[in-house]
Amino acid sequence: MKALKERILQEGRNLGRGILKVDGFINHQVDPMLMMEAGRELAARFAHTGATKVLTAEISGIAPALTTALALGIPLLYARKTKPVTMTDPVYVEAAPSHTKGVSVFLMCSPEFLGPGDRVLIIDDFLATGQTIGALVRLVRHAGAELVGIGALIEKAFEGGRAELEPLGVPLHALVVIREMSDGQIAFAD
Repeated sequence: MKALKERILQEGRNLGRGILKVDGFINHQVDPMLMMEAGRELAARFAHTGATKVLTAEISGIAPALTTALALGIPLLYARKTKPVTMTDPVYVEAAPSHTKGVSVFLMCSPEFLGPGDRVLIIDDFLATGQTIGALVRLVRHAGAELVGIGALIEKAFEGGRAELEPLGVPLHALVVIREMSDGQIAFAD
């Protein structure tokens, strides 16, 4: 997606250790017009899957997942990192390491909103190692739902997440693929 690639080049910062700072338009301050365009693009790529629900991880995945769900006309469900008092037991829980926080986080979904019969499309801001998306996949499986696709705004190909997820046998798309981040530079795949 040309507009996303341009924003990464203009405003994204390679902080080293594989961390890409995109806080000005995705992760802290969100550009709603860019997210609408991204959501339409992701929805077009997954329209054939028959998804009935979009799932993401709290919090940075919510913006692209919401606009994708809006474009598909289906609900968005996000896995919570803390359990509110309104979420009653039992809940589905999976751990995932956070690259930016340096610790594992727990992702939770209520069986009230995720269960058998759901056809789930996972959308996140990044595909890096595949660990967070892998935790979301496990939540889908615990619920007895069907995984129908995985999408991300940005894939960091050098971290190997695609290789971890491809054996799932579902469509896997990223709007922008970064081949390498070294010496403060950002190199995109063709």
